[in-house]
Amino acid sequence: MATHPGGLTSTEAPAVRVRDLHRSFNRSGGVLEGLDLDVAPGEFVAVLGRSGTGKSTLLRALAGLDRDVDGYGEIEVPVAVSVVFQDSRLLPWKRLLDNVTFGLRAPDADERGRRALAEVGLAGRERAWPYELSGGEAQRASLARSLVREPQLLLADEPFGALDALTRIKMHELLRRLCEVHRPAVLLVTHDVDEAIVLADRIVVLDGGTVQTDVRVELTQRSPVAPGFGELRDFLLGRLGVQEHLGADFIAPGRRRATSATPS
Repeated sequence: MATHPGGLTSTEAPAVRVRDLHRSFNRSGGVLEGLDLDVAPGEFVAVLGRSGTGKSTLLRALAGLDRDVDGYGEIEVPVAVSVVFQDSRLLPWKRLLDNVTFGLRAPDADERGRRALAEVGLAGRERAWPYELSGGEAQRASLARSLVREPQLLLADEPFGALDALTRIKMHELLRRLCEVHRPAVLLVTHDVDEAIVLADRIVVLDGGTVQTDVRVELTQRSPVAPGFGELRDFLLGRLGVQEHLGADFIAPGRRRATSATPS
């Protein structure tokens, strides 16, 4: 079967299609300079890049939240899109169930909200106030609020960046499980290379306002000690310009070390 860039088969329409996307904040230059990207239905794509390369700008463009930014290009996304931010953005004057179902117009909204809270491990906390939640619990509630709408596309802008290391590991496990159940296409913006490898089917690196690296994660295990994990991490760090992390013997994925005959 023929395969197109982005993991799409020849008969499959993308969940996200971006062509020649330009975005700029001033006259001196752009943040995105002709970016192209496809994301297949159900595919989990992580976006890496140094600060200022346009990661969050891309996410906001896909979410339709950049109306005051100059630019042009073609963007196609599903009708049902949800966004998860680093800040949970829970409304402090509403209880947890009301936060999760806020804006959801459905006769069974409360029932769906309770199911979503149970999915993220917050069953029984429907009447809690946001100030009563830990940081991890608040992000769980934010995930429940996003997934209760059964989105076809989930956009996540560093949703675990403010959490401690142990809580982040638990949230990674939760997000992977939820995505297996709900199967949205996911675009995750992160600065954490390990997080990208643990979660994503595919990782793209932005530089110069375009996608400079696009690599599929083909690891049987997603543990940092698993075979191939460190090699992929070092490859991505190199693409991010973090050369000091790479040893002299580093070989990029898919490359073989050159051999030379030993003089006799």
